[in-house]
Amino acid sequence: MAFEFPASYRFADSHEYAHFDGELMKVGISAFAVDQLGDIVFVDLPQVGSTLDRGSSFGSVESVKAVEEMYAPVDGEVVQRNEAVLVSPEELQNDPHGEGWLLLVRPSNPTQLENLLDSSTYSARINAN
Repeated sequence: MAFEFPASYRFADSHEYAHFDGELMKVGISAFAVDQLGDIVFVDLPQVGSTLDRGSSFGSVESVKAVEEMYAPVDGEVVQRNEAVLVSPEELQNDPHGEGWLLLVRPSNPTQLENLLDSSTYSARINAN
């Protein structure tokens, strides 16, 4: 199965994405990661006001197959979490790059986005496997 990803998104090797709108970053996990997990039954996210450290775990996603940690793609403060995904984890499966986002983060260092893969590089990497 070939996956397509929004051109303006950036991706971590661990399959989290970040999309910067100039003020806040939308953070989530890629459609590829969602596909690999299978049926998602539970999502654990940090509280609003929490601080994320790039590369550190910020929560987990549980499927019928496994529990996987999620890692922050950037440093920053959580300003909003997607309560709809917490209530209905299947939202994450239905639209991981849209309505299935996980966090809105105020980045403390927006240039960290440059350390992430662009969508075409990420796509080539995961579609090659």
